[in-house]
Amino acid sequence: MFVHTGHLLLQTLIATRIMLNTLKQVRQRFIAHQPTLVTLVEWTFISVLVAICVGLSSALFLHALHWVTDYREEHFRIIYLLPFAGILIGYSFFRWGKEIESGNNLIIDNIHEPKKVIPFRMAPFILLGTVITHLFGGSAGREGTAIQMGGAIADQFTKLFRLTKQNRKIILIAGMSAGFGSVFGTPFAGAVFGLEVYSLGKIKYDAIFPAFIASIVADYVARLALVHHSHYTLGIVPDIDFQLTGFSIIAGIAFGLTALLFAKSTQHINLFSKKHIKKAWLRPFFGAFIIIGATLLLGTDKYLGLGIPSIVASFETQQMPWVFFFKLLFTAATLGFGFKGGEVTPLFFIGAALGSALSFVLREDFTM
Repeated sequence: MFVHTGHLLLQTLIATRIMLNTLKQVRQRFIAHQPTLVTLVEWTFISVLVAICVGLSSALFLHALHWVTDYREEHFRIIYLLPFAGILIGYSFFRWGKEIESGNNLIIDNIHEPKKVIPFRMAPFILLGTVITHLFGGSAGREGTAIQMGGAIADQFTKLFRLTKQNRKIILIAGMSAGFGSVFGTPFAGAVFGLEVYSLGKIKYDAIFPAFIASIVADYVARLALVHHSHYTLGIVPDIDFQLTGFSIIAGIAFGLTALLFAKSTQHINLFSKKHIKKAWLRPFFGAFIIIGATLLLGTDKYLGLGIPSIVASFETQQMPWVFFFKLLFTAATLGFGFKGGEVTPLFFIGAALGSALSFVLREDFTM
């Protein structure tokens, strides 16, 4: 009986070996005749897999962000704990996150010059760091978090699928696109963002398909997870005429200069904190006192967190000329001193408030 069983097992193994060799030969012949189709199928599978993981992560992040924002708005005094939240974030990254401290730059550097796989812990670290920042009153965004989560999660598939350096660039772009697209509910913008990050003004053409698939599917997955995105109503769009074009050019210059001011302010605050506060994990601690002091001095918490209500209000009522500037300073201080989060949503606030204020000077219905 044992001899018969062993004989059957041997025959099964031989048949399996023959079948696998046959399938391998068929695959090789198919690849030789239809390489584009095979590549398309493979990247569709990889992109969808990345998108599902990133989309679910973005949904978790957005739900957590919504909860902590509501809690902070209902419990204003929690901002007094911001210095201790800063120590927690700063020390956590100092102790366990030195490899991932550079955030977006780490992902971008690996796209241009692939090195070792990005540690997976970047995803939970940046998620928790951003949620804590928002819970206790930091002024930050969310796209940086989504991009870093997307890149870190996507890069884990590099070893699994034994991707080459060139293909690893593609999967990182797809992960970033999925993160951006799903966190804002803008899949096409997410794909374009991921492609533009590779090289400003240039497109990595073999990454176009994976970037769009990953971003669209990730957004769909996030929506299935009951994520609701903010919508901004433009109202009546005026007809384009010579006068409006001139006003738009003037406004564009103002927006550009403001963006430059924001970037330089964040950079100089960061350099200042590094120069005068040698221990990296203490920088958010001292920065928190500036944010708390400014909040109490101004007597409002509208400059904390994302500031979405103020963005919506900018389309409905005219904002004072100083509103955009205070949001700029709050966000520059938050990020410059080492708290976690993105820049895009605060920049929406800054741009919307500035545009609303400019309407008084340029044209009464400029923002209508």
